[in-house]
Amino acid sequence: MEPGVFLAALLIFVGIPALTVIKIARLRAMRPQSLSADVTERLEAVEHRVEDLQQELAETQERSDCSARLGKD
Repeated sequence: MEPGVFLAALLIFVGIPALTVIKIARLRAMRPQSLSADVTERLEAVEHRVEDLQQELAETQERSDCSARLGKD
């Protein structure tokens, strides 16, 4: 699979859902009613996991870019 196609697929299947989860979490956090401690803890866990996925995506993109450069030489 070509790096560009791989990155596009990765962005579609990881990036877009991750951004959606973050947006929903922020909207819920801004609600005037207070959330239970369990819900708050779960939202924080989701946000943390999304940040981890974003980091993994960035690292994968860096490796893919490096592989593409090595393949062009």
